[in-house]
Amino acid sequence: MSRRSRTLSLSLMALLYAGAGIMHFVKPKVYAKIVPPYLPVPLTLVYVSGVAELAGGLGLLLSATRRPAAWGLILLLLAVFPANVYMARHNDELFRLPAWMVWARLPLQLVLIGWAWQFASPQPRLTGNVAR
Repeated sequence: MSRRSRTLSLSLMALLYAGAGIMHFVKPKVYAKIVPPYLPVPLTLVYVSGVAELAGGLGLLLSATRRPAAWGLILLLLAVFPANVYMARHNDELFRLPAWMVWARLPLQLVLIGWAWQFASPQPRLTGNVAR
């Protein structure tokens, strides 16, 4: 991946997660609806995941925190997967969105994990045309 496309990808990812994190505070009740009922304190979990998304998004922007932020986002995506499953299974009661839309969120999680993985794994340093 070229430096330019990597920077664009990183910037888009940071914006996505920072924006999603902010939305957890703007519309917390919408997010609380998809917290599975077996989990305690849904609103608190919404705020915690919002802070995690915001911190992860901002952390991607600094080279010193990029890898830990990417790993944190991968872990967050795994942690919120049950909420996405719950949302898909109970869409008719919760939102009444098109079924394809809520079910598409599940494989999208894998795409997002793969995207974060690009920044979680060490990048080879380039010197001239030779990677070391």
